[in-house]
Amino acid sequence: MDLSISGTFLPHDDPEASLAFYRDVLGFEVRKDVGYGGMRWITVGPPDQPGMSIVLHPPAVDPGITEDERRTILEMMAKGTYATLLMSAEDLDGTFEGLEAAGAEVVQEPTEHPYGVRDCAFRDPAGNLIRIDQLR
Repeated sequence: MDLSISGTFLPHDDPEASLAFYRDVLGFEVRKDVGYGGMRWITVGPPDQPGMSIVLHPPAVDPGITEDERRTILEMMAKGTYATLLMSAEDLDGTFEGLEAAGAEVVQEPTEHPYGVRDCAFRDPAGNLIRIDQLR
């Protein structure tokens, strides 16, 4: 098999705040911005990786989700425990400093873990955990 990851979905509860974070803070380009029924799906991605996209979507829009499940998803988003995105950077310290200076919510400063990974963590405006590891 020859598989590659083309994208992923992350929920947002404020499309303008998410757009500002992914476009203005992370430097991603906007690939699509689609509104439907008062909701908004925004597709973003790194400019140098045209085959990889992140779709920022309204939470719990699947019609098969119950009201209880919808409430649970919104509660988990508020706590920052619903979704995670893992990225890598050549200059982890410089990336950390830039995101911190831009006002991103710091969860963990750059840390060397005993299992061989050096990373840091932030939250996006919807509470999604963004982990960034050091490319080695």
